[in-house]
Amino acid sequence: MVSREVGPVLADILDAIDGIQQVTAGKSFAEFGSSWLLRLATQRALEIISEATRHIPDELLAPHADIPWKRIRGIGNVLRHEHHRVADDAVWVVVTDNLAPLRTAIEAIRDRNTE
Repeated sequence: MVSREVGPVLADILDAIDGIQQVTAGKSFAEFGSSWLLRLATQRALEIISEATRHIPDELLAPHADIPWKRIRGIGNVLRHEHHRVADDAVWVVVTDNLAPLRTAIEAIRDRNTE
């Protein structure tokens, strides 16, 4: 895997989280489920997050053991290679429950790395 600077990787993750939160703000699960474009945009942003986390050294992730890094890294493979198995409700849970804690962890890593 090609090594990348951590700062831009963290920025990519935060941009993807921002994008997901912007396009899903005020939406219900029913609206999410009925919009092909919204579902695919969200899935693509999750792929970006997944791939980007692969470029963050484990020692930077370790202080945030409450974040399921292995699952985040793995969801990209599911979205890319097993897209027929992706359940809208599972993606919606990620959007509504998991992005905020992930943002907090990524911001903390960013802030520690820029000091």
